[in-house]
Parts: sequence; C-alpha cells; structure tokens
Amino acid sequence: MNAILVPQRAPAAPWSRRFATFAAVLLAVSGAGHRFALVETVPFFWLLGLSGVLAFIGLALGVIALVQIWEHGSSGASIAGAGILIAAIALIPYGVSALRLIGHPRLIDISTDLENPPEMPLAAAARSASMNPIAEFNLEARALQEEGYPEVTGRRYEHTADKVLEVVRSMMEEKGWQPRGAEGQELAGGSITLEGVAYSFILGFPADVAIRIDDDQTATFVDMRSASRYARHDLGDNAARIQRFLRELDERMALLAAV
Repeated sequence: MNAILVPQRAPAAPWSRRFATFAAVLLAVSGAGHRFALVETVPFFWLLGLSGVLAFIGLALGVIALVQIWEHGSSGASIAGAGILIAAIALIPYGVSALRLIGHPRLIDISTDLENPPEMPLAAAARSASMNPIAEFNLEARALQEEGYPEVTGRRYEHTADKVLEVVRSMMEEKGWQPRGAEGQELAGGSITLEGVAYSFILGFPADVAIRIDDDQTATFVDMRSASRYARHDLGDNAARIQRFLRELDERMALLAAV
C-alpha cells in the first residue's frame, strides 16, 4: 500500500487571513459608525490604530506563510495570498494618509485672511477639553500656510453684500453645515460671520467653519476659515474645503452676474 504524503499547511497562513479579515471588518464598521455619529471621534482614533496594527500583522503573517511554503513545501498559498490581499486593502487608507501627511504642512486651522481671520465664538464655546482649542494664528502657522497654500485667498465680488450673504447661507445649508449667526442681519457697510460644522467626506471628521462677508459699500469681500476639531494635522483637508467652497461660490456669483 502506497502512502500518500499530504503537505502540512503553513501555520501562519490561516492566522494571516484571520487578522486581516478582522482588521478590515473593524475598519469598515467603526468607520461607518463614526460617519453616522454612532462612534465618538476619540474612541474612533483608537479603533483606527487597532485596525491598522491588526492589518499590518495580517500582512506580515502572510509574508511569513509564503516563506514557509517556499522553504518547506507547505500548503496554504491561497489562504496566505487572501490574507495579504485583504490586509493590503485595509492598509490603503493608512498609506493615503501617510502620503498626505508628508505632502501637506502640519496645520489644523486655515484662513484666507491670516492678519484678521474670521472669528469663531460659537465654535470656541462648543469645543470640549478633548478638542483642539480655537487659537490665534502665530507666526509659524502663518508662514506654513503662506508657503503650503498660497492659493487660499479671499474673494471680492461686485455684488451687494445681501446677495452674497444669501448665496453663502444657501450653499452652507446645501452642504449640511447648518449656518448660525447673523440673526440680526445687519450689513450696510459692516460685516457678518456665519459659522457651521463641516465633515470630511468618508470618515466624517468634524471641522468648524466660519465665513465672513464684509460690505465696504463699493464691493463685497468674503473670507473663510476652517479649523479641525481633532488631531494635530489636517492632512490638507481644511485648505481643500475652503478652495472647493470658494470655487463654487465664484461659479454661482458669475451666474448671477450673467443674468
């Protein structure tokens, strides 16, 4: 009777898939929970860190399993490959964040007016001890923004301040920023600041925004500020938010001018 030799499965292969699968599920579930306000931001940061560590362990175990298969002729290549693939997919957000971390200056508060940024009294009152405080722009922050985001500038429109205010408020409402402020609504040579809360597109990280409309009787000036509530680096999110909003505002004001 001939013996049939069955190759032993590489011990690291199934563990690779288990770690990677758990990391991917944890990332997806916690990310969805945070996006829909079911998970608070600080605990979510811990879950993000745990998911990243588990995904990296899964990736490392998959590589170890392939080495075991190569050296000892073990089985489990498909299982190890699945673990590596799942882990790599789970690590994609971390890789993208690392690239953005390197490619953007370390800032959490961006304004089109660095000398006199729009004030955020409502945001300052709403922030807790675990959040970043609303602070003045120091010289280092100004220099970093001027070097990293020279294109982030305010706007000047040849429209009445009332009309610009109406368009800005409408845009904020459309984006779900829930504008507050300007209850008395006085302009005629003065200024009005609207505040709101914006959220990042995928994971829903919150940032306070303030948009100031200045009326000097001859033209209307718009300045915008966006400040992250959490973390020590916004990964370029605040500057991108300001640029997107002001580009859309440019388009809407141009349409009004063409009417």
